Amino acid sequence: MPKLKTRKSAAKRFKKTGSGKIVRRKAFKNHLLEHKSTKRKRDLSHKAVISETDQERVELMMPYL
Repeated sequence: MPKLKTRKSAAKRFKKTGSGKIVRRKAFKNHLLEHKSTKRKRDLSHKAVISETDQERVELMMPYL
């Protein structure tokens, strides 16, 4: 049986927590930040847990996560 390859684009975007959840970075914090409030930018800085519907797809992209 050949080794399974990890999708590198997914490996750069997702991490697994100690409890087994997969976390991602939030969108809309790259540019055009002047008009966004400080509170909004601060909230976008936190990690978010991916939805249950995406969990299986991400695990297939990263078999050795």
